[in-house]
Amino acid sequence: MNIEDKLNAARSRSKMYSSIRSFFDGRDYLEVDTPTLSPDLIPEPTIENFSTTFRNEFMGSKDLYLIPSPEVYMKRLIAQGSGSIYEFSHCFRNSEQLGRIHNIEFSMLEYYSVGMDEKDSIKLTEELINETHLPDAPDYALPPFRVMSVNEAMKKYCDIDLDKCQSQRALYEKALKLGLSESQGRESWEQTFNRIFLTFVEPNLPQDRPLVLDKYPSQIDCLATNYDDGPYKRRWEMYMGGNEVANCYDELKDVEKIEEYYRKEYAKLVRERSETGTVIPDVDLDFASLFENFPQCSGVAIGMDRLLMSQMNIPNIEGVIFFPFSDIIH
Repeated sequence: MNIEDKLNAARSRSKMYSSIRSFFDGRDYLEVDTPTLSPDLIPEPTIENFSTTFRNEFMGSKDLYLIPSPEVYMKRLIAQGSGSIYEFSHCFRNSEQLGRIHNIEFSMLEYYSVGMDEKDSIKLTEELINETHLPDAPDYALPPFRVMSVNEAMKKYCDIDLDKCQSQRALYEKALKLGLSESQGRESWEQTFNRIFLTFVEPNLPQDRPLVLDKYPSQIDCLATNYDDGPYKRRWEMYMGGNEVANCYDELKDVEKIEEYYRKEYAKLVRERSETGTVIPDVDLDFASLFENFPQCSGVAIGMDRLLMSQMNIPNIEGVIFFPFSDIIH
């Protein structure tokens, strides 16, 4: 795209950010500005990180990491009594495939709503898109949202009932019947699910309007609460035009479960990255102590570059950012 097209996208982004600020300010959310560098991160083995080193004549040196999301700081503010907050931030994820919807540095809107759960956040996000969308946004990027559970999608697009496939063996047998190749070595339930989902479900999800896919399997561990009546987490992801644009958790507050998650995921991260030689970020194993008095809260993250792509009907992320990484490195 030429510079005029990118300037037009920048003008649209400016209008969108202004509208979103007005939306949240009118609901008494506080806009915050947290650091892009952190001495520790939340352990997420699927996200690779950038590292750098702080050096000081009097304080020595310290490894620091570019944040993959502002969550690590925003949750500290919630724990300290900030109330509902939002932030526009730049986030960084290494080893991501550069392509149509990927850039290693990207813009994110993250907001935490105190007193709300993930169902409330669906309604809030629908109101947000409805009140702040660009004037010429296509129908597929506009409410009303369609809501479908992950199990409903699995049943519809590959005839798998997750309620009946809770063991790895049962799900793996379904994968083989669908024609997927046998795995090389031991495969986890999550790995089998991801192969099925990415091959048969995600490409076939309806694209006529935004889709909220909720109730993710509990076997895919994350810092979201579990449903009491089934093996699913209170988590959703939103798609626009087939692209994942947002995700949401009903935030886990159980200190023991958060400690267990941190230790398990960090051990997995260290094990996997010791083999590959990639960055192993420091983790604050006392992070869970923040949640001793953590309020009921729901957090949503929206990829602003992808949202802008959808609302401007631009097929490539390079059309909405001035300096895509693929251009910088050439």
